Amino acid sequence: MKQKALVICPGRGTYNKEELGYFQRFHAVKNSETSAFIDRIDAYRESLGQVSVSELDGREKYAMREHTQGDNASPLIHACAYADFLSIDSQQFDVVAMTGNSMGWYIALAATQALKESAAIEVINTMGTMMHQSLIGGQVIYPLVDENWCRIPGRHEQLLELMAVINQQSEAELYVSIELGGMLVFGGNEAALEQLQEVLPLEQERFPLRLHNHAAFHTPLLKSISDEARQVLGSQLFAAPNIPLIDGRGHIWHPYSTDTESLYQYTLGHQVYQPYDFSKAVEVAVKEFAPDRIIILGPGNTLGGAVAQALININWQGLSCKQDFIRQQTHDPYVLAMGMAEQRAKIVNNA
Repeated sequence: MKQKALVICPGRGTYNKEELGYFQRFHAVKNSETSAFIDRIDAYRESLGQVSVSELDGREKYAMREHTQGDNASPLIHACAYADFLSIDSQQFDVVAMTGNSMGWYIALAATQALKESAAIEVINTMGTMMHQSLIGGQVIYPLVDENWCRIPGRHEQLLELMAVINQQSEAELYVSIELGGMLVFGGNEAALEQLQEVLPLEQERFPLRLHNHAAFHTPLLKSISDEARQVLGSQLFAAPNIPLIDGRGHIWHPYSTDTESLYQYTLGHQVYQPYDFSKAVEVAVKEFAPDRIIILGPGNTLGGAVAQALININWQGLSCKQDFIRQQTHDPYVLAMGMAEQRAKIVNNA
């Protein structure tokens, strides 16, 4: 009997130094479906005078500036994640729903055929290029949980109060960008982010953390990107998904009731310049579809912690802390990350 799977697509910060060569390691089989897929992405990018995804993935050394800039990172992560999706063993898993974190929303659209392949390549490459060319503002991440992934009472409210104080300064603009499990991601302009980093106390030896080469995604600062995107990308690129999709508000887009114009407007409108609640998306997905497993597409495995924290926050299957999650993962893994070799082996058909 097949297991019901919720599939989660990764965002921009998932192709790091350790992931260099990810596509080559897992998907470079000659004449395979994934090999033909990356050839088409490469051809599209080369027609625009951009570095091919194959070349980026095949570099001898990782270059943060090159690999993390939007016009490269977006199609690179799209290629790796979508190829991972195609590799899920369909004899073992029935994908009942999909969601994604931030840029992962576009990948989820591609995987569910709400964006057909050529449309997905165009939309993801276009949005990534626009973000890179503008690079408006930035993001800072800060924990809402302690080191055992338990919510810190009052922390969320305190951070929102601090945000309000910073916004009283004439040149500062600071917003909630992403609700990311046990983390809150702020987006804002430089004046606001500098002030935020100055006043936030050091937590867990690394927060507040400024995300490199990230713009103020999912904030009103990106309204101009939304307007530009809707001028060059038409609603005809969008179709109804063939698998239920949960967006960054927790709204479900069903295969037989999706209005494609509304999906287009959400994707290039609200999703671009309003907060993205990934925690709510995970909550809605598990409560509405009760998956037997959660599969996180690669590259990387950084999203695993955020997913676990979102589950702990709603006490899913009795999870109350990090140790509960580790215990469950050791005994019978509920969350399977394709960026981790041991867990990947449980997902793909190697026959």
